[in-house]
Amino acid sequence: MASLVFLVVLIMALVALPLLLLKLLFGLILLPFKVVGLVFRVVFGVLGGLFKVGFGLVAALLGLVAAAFLLVLLPLLPFLLLGGFVWLLVRLARPRSGLRVVA
Repeated sequence: MASLVFLVVLIMALVALPLLLLKLLFGLILLPFKVVGLVFRVVFGVLGGLFKVGFGLVAALLGLVAAAFLLVLLPLLPFLLLGGFVWLLVRLARPRSGLRVVA
């Protein structure tokens, strides 16, 4: 019985050992590509994080500028409308000059 178990283990070892060696060989062949992929992932991850932070800061700054602009100009809007209306009235009341023909 023990010799049968030993024979089965020996046959399994003869089948498994080449498979393990093949897996090791493919792993060694593909290792440089895995390293390059890791480097690209790290570099683009860092760049993506920097761009995300940069665009977030720019968006926050533009939001603050827009809010300040709105808070300043919103109370001045009635005066702006009144000034535009007066400008239109003055422009309409001005006499028109005649058309000059230059020959």
